[in-house]
Amino acid sequence: MNLVPLKSKDFSKELENYNFEVSKKDVIQLMDKKIILINKVPSFFYFENKLVPTLKLLLQKDLLKQVFIDQGAIKYIINGADVMRPGIVEFDSNIEKNDFVVIKDIQHKKPLAVGISLFSSEEFKTLFNGRAIKSIHFIGDDLWKISIFPS
Repeated sequence: MNLVPLKSKDFSKELENYNFEVSKKDVIQLMDKKIILINKVPSFFYFENKLVPTLKLLLQKDLLKQVFIDQGAIKYIINGADVMRPGIVEFDSNIEKNDFVVIKDIQHKKPLAVGISLFSSEEFKTLFNGRAIKSIHFIGDDLWKISIFPS
């Protein structure tokens, strides 16, 4: 594991997309050139050169557009499956194709996965089957399991 110290100014421009700020007191590190730790918590990761919030951060802050799934889809989503349109019961109205979205269960409203929307909100309204969101990070994956202990 390779940890490199960062300053907030090193990636503050990328954080503007998420309306997220870090303070000067926060300890920021880049792990293995792809994961940003804030105070030892994996908070962002790079996917195809774009900064994306992790589920651990999304448990604390709403930073992405939201898609809600029914209870029957949960077991598939937490095992890394893409989201199929029949499992989606609700979604934000401002989703664009290729947006990063957080997938939440409709009952508890907890984040289960992060994905890339394959359609816009308008297209979701007319779509009734097929793959709708490509999963890129889910509860239980390697990124979720990362924990950094104080040294």
